[in-house]
This record gives sequence, structure tokens and C-alpha cells, in this order.
Amino acid sequence: MTYQVTTAPIGTLSVEQNKVLRNTYMMLALTMIPTIIGAFVGTSISFNFLATNPIMGSLLMFGAMIGMLFAVSALRNSVWGIAALLGFTFVAGVFLGPILQVALHLKNGAQLIGMAAGGTGLIFFSLATIATVTKKDFSFMGKFLFIGLILLIVASLANLFFQIPAMSLTLSAIAVLIFSAYILFDVSRIVHGGETNYVMATLGIYMSIYNLFINLLNLLMAFSGQRE
Repeated sequence: MTYQVTTAPIGTLSVEQNKVLRNTYMMLALTMIPTIIGAFVGTSISFNFLATNPIMGSLLMFGAMIGMLFAVSALRNSVWGIAALLGFTFVAGVFLGPILQVALHLKNGAQLIGMAAGGTGLIFFSLATIATVTKKDFSFMGKFLFIGLILLIVASLANLFFQIPAMSLTLSAIAVLIFSAYILFDVSRIVHGGETNYVMATLGIYMSIYNLFINLLNLLMAFSGQRE
């Protein structure tokens, strides 16, 4: 009796990997809808508590995001995971309100938002393509990116107290690099079978895109913003 083992050629995706990647991209496109709706809601909400209590307000928003991330993770294997993910992206869109309000008070604010969105899209599609078509496995980046992310969070929390503009810009530039690398890492994990749950795969890539957009917009406002 002989057995024939069929494997996917190097550089191609297996049926399962292709399915996860396809579902992830479809889900990622779907998450943009509640994000945009939430962003429109966020621009009409008064965030005065952030102006009066910037540290406490920022920590509360950060805590709310972390709590919802845990909810999505806990429900990832059920249909409620999809609902939790979409709910999370709506709230994330609402939390874009403060930075969008600041941008829209600039003469060229709408243009800067469009540039940040376009730049985010260009970076995502470029890196996702590289991770998909290349034979290289970028999973080795995981440990370094995690350490970099923890240091970035600590430094960002510290800057809530010090409020140093130069540090804020430096952290935004570092964040652009880290979250760009995370896109490469996350897509590579799907391609090489390291992530098989498309809800979690979508969440990881979404967070990278979300933070990439915010930090690109911060940099654009700082260097190209035109005051009234």
C-alpha cells in the first residue's frame, strides 16, 4: 500500500491559508464601515473631558479599548466574536473624534485626513503584498515588535504627564515604523499558517492600520497643518 502526500509548492498558499487570508481581508473591509460611522459620530461629540482631564481621559479611553480587545479575543471562536469585533471598530471610530476635530480646525485639515488615509492604505497594500508573495517568513520579528510596542506604550503614557511636543512627534514617527512592521508580521503569520482564526487576524491588522493612520495624521498636522 502506498500513500501520496500532497503539499503546496513553496511560495504558494494552502487551501486553509488562502481561506483565512481571504476571510481576513473581507472582514477587514467590513470593519471600515463601523469605523467610518463611529468617526462621524466622534466628530460631533464634545470631548471636553479630555481638555480638562487629559491624563485621566486618555487612560479611560485606553482602558475601554483594552477591555473590548479582551472581549473580542474571548469570543473569537463564535459568531459573537464577529459582532464584538464590529462593535470594537465602531468604538475605535468614535475615539478618533478628538484627533479628527483638531485636524478639521485646520485650513487644510480635510486634505491632511485624506493624505493620512491614503498613506495608510498605500503602506498596508504594499506590505501585505510583500508578505503574501515573498517566500520569507517574518514571524521572527514578533519578539522585537512586542518589546518595541511595550516601550512605545510606556513612553506614550509618560508623555501624558510631561507633554513634550518633540517627544510626541518622535513617538509618532516610531509608531509608524512599528505598526508598519506589524502589518508585515501579521500578514506573514497568516500566509505561513501561524494564525488560523480570521477574527484575531483581522483584529491584529486592524489595530496596526488604526494606529498607523493616527500617527501619520499627527505627523502631517505637525509639519503641514495650516492654522486658521
